[in-house]
Amino acid sequence: MARIVIAIIAIVASFMMAEALVCKECSYGIGTVCLSSSDVTCPTAVNKTYNCFFGRLSFSKFSSLGLKSQGCRMSTECTNTTGTLLGLTYTSSISCCATDRCANAAPSTKMTLTAVIGVAALASMWSTIM
Repeated sequence: MARIVIAIIAIVASFMMAEALVCKECSYGIGTVCLSSSDVTCPTAVNKTYNCFFGRLSFSKFSSLGLKSQGCRMSTECTNTTGTLLGLTYTSSISCCATDRCANAAPSTKMTLTAVIGVAALASMWSTIM
């Protein structure tokens, strides 16, 4: 009976090892320069998936001088739109990814390492039960 309880605890612990997503946050930037940068931890919520995002707003006549932002966003909000504002055509593109700091081209292996440790612990516990 004690082995079954330990196995259940190990399974629950392996799910709890998952850590929140960390993204680079850039509240506002011009061109390729971020004017305010920091790391931010995405919220975790039931029935909502948050991702890191990189957003860029560019105007057709000033394509090299666009506005950018980075941070956390719900995965359903990762979209591209085009429109017209004061006679200028604009494009808003928001790309999302699901690994740490991935929108900043610096992925992390934190989740992979956590998964490996969790599987190793679970295998060790499972072998003692059998």
